Amino acid sequence: MVGVLLVWVTLACRAAAVLPTPAAPASPTRQPTPTLIVIPSPAHPFTPTPPNDSGWELLQSGLERRTIRLVAADGRLTEQFTILRIDPTLFTFRIGYSPGQPIPLATWQAESGALIALNGGFFTEQFLATGLIVVDGQASGSSYVGFGGMVTMGAGGLDVRSLVERPYDASETFDYALQAFPMLVLNGEAAYQTADFDAARRTVIGVDENGRVLLIFASWGGLTLAELSSYLAAADLGLVNALNLDGGTSTGLILADPPENIPAFVAVPSVILVFPK
Repeated sequence: MVGVLLVWVTLACRAAAVLPTPAAPASPTRQPTPTLIVIPSPAHPFTPTPPNDSGWELLQSGLERRTIRLVAADGRLTEQFTILRIDPTLFTFRIGYSPGQPIPLATWQAESGALIALNGGFFTEQFLATGLIVVDGQASGSSYVGFGGMVTMGAGGLDVRSLVERPYDASETFDYALQAFPMLVLNGEAAYQTADFDAARRTVIGVDENGRVLLIFASWGGLTLAELSSYLAAADLGLVNALNLDGGTSTGLILADPPENIPAFVAVPSVILVFPK
């Protein structure tokens, strides 16, 4: 065995002796710096940060949409607003009411054929409106006294008013009306500064200085009513009056075309419906 190993070593040494000596390497030349191109994997595509304010986008004649995201000082997103701005001369507003029998928002929209459906005012555990509500000229419920606001719809258009500044009179007639609380903007100023409500999802209806109707949805639940009141009054929305509708799990929007959906987490007995004229 030792003899075999010695023979193998001898042959290996002879082979090494005849191998050519490697030449000295040439002086290195500077190569161009490669450009790094990153191609995202389909499983991890780039997701660019959306703008904090989309600006007004025309969806159809008389209907615009805007998305605003509020960012805290630490960069954390705290609220997202979806806002529809509507020319009331080109659209009709109605109220749907199903006392005692709440209906999913998607069903309200599908059965009515409305372009837009959103949740209405507050309701009791028996699914009855807590304030006055008028549908097809027929009033039910009792008006709030000394607080809250009212949205009315009729031949004179749509109006949002304070029930403190302009109390309801039983002699008034409307095609449709709905009460809620509190007023958030009144005569262009913040109208609610009491810190008695936690942050929650919100639905707001308002009228701007040009008579356009604004439907405002704060869907992330990052603001209290007082904070929302201050923001809406200071924002560049031109709001004159704005009324808080039911919120929390009730907040919801269905826009049929182009499709947009902010899901309401519960069925609701009252809605506001919008139709093209």
